[in-house]
Amino acid sequence: MDTKWQPDLTEFGGPKYLALAHVLRNDIRSGELAQGTRLPPVRDLAWKLGVTPGTVSRAYQMVTQEGLLDAAVGRGTFVASARPRFGANLPLISEPKQFARRPSSGEIPMIDLRSPQLPEVGQTAAVRAVLAEMAGREDLDLLGYQGLRRDGVVRDALVRWLDERDLGAITGDDIVLTQGGQAAIMLALQCCLKGSRPHVMCEELAYPGFRHAARLNRADVVPVALDGEGLSAEALDAACRHSGARIVLITTEAQNPTTVRMSLERRVEIVKVARRHDLQIIEDDCYSVGKASLPSLRALAPERSWHVTSISKSFAAGLRFGCIVCPTDLGEAGRLAAQNSYFGLPRPITDIVEALLLSGEADRLRGEIQAVFDSRLELMLNVLGSFDLSWQRGLAFVWLRLPQGWRASTFAREAEANGVVIRSADEYALVDGRAPNAVRMALVADVPEAEYVAALNRLARLLRNPPGDLPV
Repeated sequence: MDTKWQPDLTEFGGPKYLALAHVLRNDIRSGELAQGTRLPPVRDLAWKLGVTPGTVSRAYQMVTQEGLLDAAVGRGTFVASARPRFGANLPLISEPKQFARRPSSGEIPMIDLRSPQLPEVGQTAAVRAVLAEMAGREDLDLLGYQGLRRDGVVRDALVRWLDERDLGAITGDDIVLTQGGQAAIMLALQCCLKGSRPHVMCEELAYPGFRHAARLNRADVVPVALDGEGLSAEALDAACRHSGARIVLITTEAQNPTTVRMSLERRVEIVKVARRHDLQIIEDDCYSVGKASLPSLRALAPERSWHVTSISKSFAAGLRFGCIVCPTDLGEAGRLAAQNSYFGLPRPITDIVEALLLSGEADRLRGEIQAVFDSRLELMLNVLGSFDLSWQRGLAFVWLRLPQGWRASTFAREAEANGVVIRSADEYALVDGRAPNAVRMALVADVPEAEYVAALNRLARLLRNPPGDLPV
């Protein structure tokens, strides 16, 4: 029996392949897709949904691995069963899940380890105090537009805030303020991209927001292979020659998601390749790992490196405050691009951050936040340290390579069924890229310690008891 089934993905946020997999599971278990029903061909459904064939193929593959679908070569994909081999107790999903919700009495607490969650150590009170002081000022001026130089004081204060990084010789004139790290990546791309259909390069496993930013700028993404030290200089050189791309996004201090820290020798090799091919480098440093002992790419190649960072992971995500340290002599050009794009940051936001930086409160609170994260990392290592984990002290996530018998997508589903939401490696790979059998787990400090440890123990039990009937 064939079907003209066409799911509605409009209510789901996040990756489309995960949304499609959710709807598939729901419709199979509810009976809307009966056993034996043949699903639409990959390309037909992709066309109807306005997504890539790779998106549909990945969703079909995930649900096939769980036993709900069966793929027959030359015949198509069929509904195999209304009950999965794994995750049989998963609820139907009729609307987008809000994983951060507090559970009702009797439920397993749902712990969201997809993104780091900051602890409250006094940030709210500090911001409230600044707002109260601002409200009482007679010289408060919110009527005019933010000019190119009106935020000079906060840019100068940021130079000291960034002194945990060796960024080379910088001043406030080298800095552009942005609405968080994602906006900084967007702005850097807008400053560098040329042509109607440009190419940009990034690590083959990378922060998904970079791919979204590239698409919004009409750019095709070229993956570059990773090795034990991060981005491969040899692979970068080959990608430059084959693709003609002249922009690359790199994480040096804490590769997201693998946690790898690039050696000085590799950084020097990357700079040599960049100069050989006249590349612009966007260096993503939004995940702070404390004081860095190695020079950044901005320090090694100041004429071509755009260093992107924010306070989202180290102080308060809700302020939406980030910045770019631009290449030498390009700060004014970057601020002009920001002015043309969004007329600068809102004056209240720059005033809040300026006050926190100048008073020293931002530094003090950042240290207290980091201490809490260090404690949460220690708890995670105490429970999961016997498994194949990669981590860095000061970094707010870990990378877990799964033991034999588990697939990343299946483990993520089973973890969710046990009250823990994590990110599969699939979410960091390009549509046609290869994803390792691994998951990323963030440190969260916004839940009670007992609930956090209990969630980690549930993950440990899963890891010690793989399904066993998966091909390896």
